[in-house]
Amino acid sequence: MKINNPDKKKRSVDFSLKATWLAISKLYNMLGSAYGLTHSNGFVLLNIDREHGTPATKIAPSLGMEARSLTRMLKTMEENGWVEKGSDPNDKRKAIIQLTNMGKEKRELSRITVKYFHHKIAEQVPQEDMEVFYDVIERINYVVDDLMHNPPTPEDYDREVMLPVDTHEK
Repeated sequence: MKINNPDKKKRSVDFSLKATWLAISKLYNMLGSAYGLTHSNGFVLLNIDREHGTPATKIAPSLGMEARSLTRMLKTMEENGWVEKGSDPNDKRKAIIQLTNMGKEKRELSRITVKYFHHKIAEQVPQEDMEVFYDVIERINYVVDDLMHNPPTPEDYDREVMLPVDTHEK
């Protein structure tokens, strides 16, 4: 009975996505470290409108972050002089996160880094393969969203279908 074949794990959607995302995150952290940037705060900076700022309530959902994590990160970014809080001219109760001049410079460094990474991918992966990749990712997101709204019950699982072939007794 063979249960833990590492090559089989690498062929699972969740393992592949997580391992790739962790590698990309490490890369961005390495490249950003020379500028005091992390992958996370680089993405936050990229999601703040350069000219008008962005409501704090819109940043976390666009990045898939918890509001508490974003609040801590914005506090640090404010202490670093990258962002400042302003108020919405239409609704004084809403906080608008605005980039300082230093924040705009850090945002530009993040933007250039992301564009360079995409350029390097384009050198290795043909555009038609990227279109297939985006289509597959969109379908995976659809499945995830569907399962989030319609979680399976224990009766929905068919143990014979759910178990990998190589885990069955021979």
